Amino acid sequence: MTAEQHARAGTARLYQAARQDKPWGYELIFAAVEGKYVGKVIHVNAGHSLSLQYHDQKEETSSVLSGEGLFEYGTSAADLTAAKLGPGDTIHLPAGVVHRVTAISDLTFAEASSADPGWREDVVRLEDKYGRTGTTAP
Repeated sequence: MTAEQHARAGTARLYQAARQDKPWGYELIFAAVEGKYVGKVIHVNAGHSLSLQYHDQKEETSSVLSGEGLFEYGTSAADLTAAKLGPGDTIHLPAGVVHRVTAISDLTFAEASSADPGWREDVVRLEDKYGRTGTTAP
């Protein structure tokens, strides 16, 4: 039964969160309802960074669960503000905001985001030290 069929039937659904390994760590996608929302737990290994990126449509809210990270955000790659975030600290990133996360120590944060159609490809990578600049590759 699909998620939509479960919803129409009013039934609960148990499942294993999908793990996506990344060059910087991994993410667990525990909720993904197309057209509504996505929930992830993201783990970044100490010293590693996500891409410097932005999204055309997707907006995100992230809250640090453990560890410490440097969150950079701004209107362009040349105009970034940096903030050190730790457990309980939360940041909201509207669509279009350029951002990057670098783990100072092993970092785990929860991310809730919108899920417009095509949300998996809604990433514009401006810089990426893992060779993914200009791609939507995981």
